[in-house]
Formats: sequence, C-alpha cells, structure tokens
Amino acid sequence: MVTNLPPEARAKFLKYKEAKTPEEKLKALQEFLSCVPKHKGTENLLYWAKRRMAELREEIEERKRKKVGGRGPTFFIQKEGAAQIVMLGLTNSGKSSLLSVLTNAKPIIADYPYTTRYPVPGMLQYEDIQFQLVEAPAIMQGAADGVAWGLKVLGLARNADGLIIVLDGSNNPIEQLKIVVSELNKTGIKLIKPRGYVCIEKRRTGRGISIIPLGKIVDATFDDVRKLLESYQINSAIVKIYGEVRLKDVEESIFERTTYKPTIIVVNKIDIPRARGEYLRLRKLVPQEIPIIPVSAKTREGLELIGPTIFKVLEIVRIYTKEPNSEPSEKPLVLRKGATVLDVAKAIHRYFYENFAYARIWGPSAKYPGEKVGPTHTLMDGDVVEIHTRR
Repeated sequence: MVTNLPPEARAKFLKYKEAKTPEEKLKALQEFLSCVPKHKGTENLLYWAKRRMAELREEIEERKRKKVGGRGPTFFIQKEGAAQIVMLGLTNSGKSSLLSVLTNAKPIIADYPYTTRYPVPGMLQYEDIQFQLVEAPAIMQGAADGVAWGLKVLGLARNADGLIIVLDGSNNPIEQLKIVVSELNKTGIKLIKPRGYVCIEKRRTGRGISIIPLGKIVDATFDDVRKLLESYQINSAIVKIYGEVRLKDVEESIFERTTYKPTIIVVNKIDIPRARGEYLRLRKLVPQEIPIIPVSAKTREGLELIGPTIFKVLEIVRIYTKEPNSEPSEKPLVLRKGATVLDVAKAIHRYFYENFAYARIWGPSAKYPGEKVGPTHTLMDGDVVEIHTRR
C-alpha cells in the first residue's frame, strides 16, 4: 500500500466516509487518527485528518450558536449561474470595491481592516451567462491552521469552481501572493493544473470497479488500482484517469486531499504609480499559465478583461439546445470543454440520455449545418444541438 495503512485504519476511514453528522464524522476521524502509523509516508494524511477535524469542530460550534441565537449570517453560499468564483486576498486588498463595480452586490467598503466578516455574493454578467463572484473574508497567515475564520475561507475556496486572488498592487503584492498560495497549498488546493489527476465516482448500485483511462498510470496496473480501492472497501466505482498519475495519486483521491482550482490573479489599485512596476515584477515570477490582470476599482481600468478571462480558465463551453423545427434556446447549457453530445442529453433529462438515438448539430464543431452525429461527438462553444430519441 502507498501509505502502508493497516486494515483497522482503513476500516475507520470507511466509518468516517459513511458518517452522516459532523459529530459522527469527528468521532470517526479521531478513531482513524489513533490507528494511523506515524511515518514519513503518512505525514500529509495526518495533516489532512487534523485539519478536517478542526473544520468539523468549527461546523459543530457554528450549529450550536445558531440554535441559541436563531438564523444569522452563514459561510455557505448556494451556487448560482454558470460557475462560482471565490475572491481571496489579504485585508484591504480591494475585494469589496471590485465586487461592487463588477456585480450587483453591495458589500461594506471601509478603510479599516477585516471589514468583511461573512462571504458576500454577486453576479457578473458575461455575454449571455453569469458568473457568481463571492467575496471571502480576508485570508491571513495561519488560516490553514485554524487562525480566525481561516478554515471557513479555505472551505469556500475548495467548494468553488475557480478562484480570483486579489492583490493590493501598491503594497508588496508578491509577499501577499506568497501568503495566500501558502495557505491554499497547506489544504491541498493547487493553482497549477497537475500533469495528471484521478476522479473516483462511487456507485450506489452494481458492483465492480470500472477504470476509464483518459491518461495512464505510470507505476501500476489497473489490477493494482482495483486492489487498492478494495482495501478501502470501495467495491463499486468508476475511476477516471487524466494525464499521467501514480498509484499514490489514486489513494490521495480517496481522501480528497488535493484539488486543482482554475485561478486568476487580479492586481488592484493599478492607478497608483508604483503598482504598475509591482505588477511587472509579479508577472515575471508567476507561471504563465496563471493569468494576471492589472485593474483599478477606482478608474475601472482592466475590469472588462475579467469576464472573458474567467470563461477561458474555467475551460467551459456554451451549448444551445433546440427541438425539431424550432429556434435554439436563448439560455445555454454550460458544460466542461470536451463535452460530448451524450453529455448534453444527460444534462437535459435522464430520458434523453437513456433513449438517445442520434443528434443534429449546427455551429463550430459541425462539418455542415444540421450534421447527423453519434453520442461521442465532441462539441465546441456555441454549438446548437438537437437530440433525437429512439421513441
């Protein structure tokens, strides 16, 4: 085994996964932690377990406070629009001002630190779709270790579809970025797309482990993967392999310790003279795959670039559906880049997915208007799809 976990520890972890309430999960994790051997191979796992326990204690305490004081502000934000993007940054980086000029939100804007105490959502219009921007309370050093509301903010980031890191361009943005990235890394949130990753979808019905190799495992066989999952009593699942991965990546995906978040860096206050030089220094240090946009909430410089950049880094496509002899829908389906016709059928309704016969398409991926295609045809942004069923 990758981390050499004894059977007792694996059984305790399964108990944690099956627990329903935060209290049950916390107790199961405490038991799990007592069974995990302490050596170099389990360091990250132990850190994950301790952090998750701290998150659960926070959740339990917040529920108790709500019982005493009734309903109040919450850190949970229901997802809306095409995607949820969480805005992270140190205090006074200008997140509230940016949210105010980009969306319909009305956050409290003030010069004193830590003005924002709870997440504030707003909707950013981009062409014919909307992105939900959520301003998170300020992140700080020690957030991943439970300082202030740090774990709640990092939980918001983990749940989001993407991130915007907001930096004050007039006040050493390089150091600000180091702090934010360090706290994200501690909790397994990565900003650079990994060479490979694993997605495990557990099935409630049926038995067996199906492996879909959209990439390759460089140090193990499919049988090794099945044995690893079965050792955690995962007997029915679909495992998707993207890019190049190792067996340890498969095991890490069981614990959900590492996740990639498409990210944009926004250097705010670019209207202040020294900020432009700081932005140029930052651009040389940050990997090119992470976009950096210099903006000013005050003069509105650069704000028009945020919407299209979000759309690009999320790698999504807009697909318009239509019925025979009718016009395409005005509101698109928003799917991941690489989506197929069958993905569209599934998104519309289970009936279309189960009874799919063929589709006709118009748009960028069609060889000619109304081309007849099968279920595996890959779609492009702006395509129009007409689904035909067997009955």
